[in-house]
Amino acid sequence: MREVDVAVIGAGPAGLFAAYYAGFRGLSVAVVDALPEPGGQITAMYPEKLIHDVAGFPAVKGRDLVANLVAQSAPYHPDYLLGCRAEKLWYADGRPVLGLAGGDQLRCGAVLVTGGLGSFSPRPLPVAEGFVGAGVVYFVPEPAALADRDVLIVGGGDSAFDWAATLQPVARSVTLVHRRERFRAHAGTVARVLASPVRVIVNAEVTRLHGDVAVTAAEISVRGGAAETLPVDTVVAALGFTADLGPLAEWGLRLDRRHIVVDSAMATNLPRVFAAGDITEYPGKVRLIATGFGEAATAVNNAAVVIDPAAHLFPGHSSDAG
Repeated sequence: MREVDVAVIGAGPAGLFAAYYAGFRGLSVAVVDALPEPGGQITAMYPEKLIHDVAGFPAVKGRDLVANLVAQSAPYHPDYLLGCRAEKLWYADGRPVLGLAGGDQLRCGAVLVTGGLGSFSPRPLPVAEGFVGAGVVYFVPEPAALADRDVLIVGGGDSAFDWAATLQPVARSVTLVHRRERFRAHAGTVARVLASPVRVIVNAEVTRLHGDVAVTAAEISVRGGAAETLPVDTVVAALGFTADLGPLAEWGLRLDRRHIVVDSAMATNLPRVFAAGDITEYPGKVRLIATGFGEAATAVNNAAVVIDPAAHLFPGHSSDAG
């Protein structure tokens, strides 16, 4: 059983800032997230989209915001447990214990839930069975890794068009396939992709993938037209994600629909369990990234006092440390 002062559940913006702030307070931190990359909803759905409501940034790409948040906490060496789900919560000697997928246990001084909209799971590409990790991906952690490759993107939302705009200058070819004629993505991004060398095929579906060990080609069927087989090295399935509270719903937390009810200290109804970010609910709640940052700091400061009653609620400003 591993031990940590604060276990942060959720590696979105609020969770990443909580990891920094807990480190700043001298607390050891583990960040648990079911997704394989940090960033939560930003990484999953709009990594290249500009965000305009983060203080201090007139505009910042989602991917860059996530990278900066990870860099901000790096000096404090948080332990990232990615691709790992927190499934159970119980108490031993008055302290929370998290049961993780796979059977590992994490004994905590406090738990901070920053799960955004809950646990994200990518919507599967029906024909991808047997090729996930062998040419079919749901995330592109390093676009440069797809240099000189033929890339097929499936989907018509923000993430599909973001990936198309990002990969077009890198890949040998990029083709985007969408089953409808209209798109759900931001109009500006759609216009930019349509004006680029990206080939966009509408009213079409991927009906089959070819390859022995990894994907080598994809069969595209156009409604009312003939099927076409394209050479493909990588298929990016950008069909969206489903989100739910998952095991959190069984922990005994007080919920308001799909949100966790907290007080002004960001404390839940369970001892030593706090929450921050979009997953929380209280009177006057506003769901912004900027709000989540403040809630994360509030939660960590109050957790620090619960972990060590001799600690100060407010440790001073970070500028005082230098």
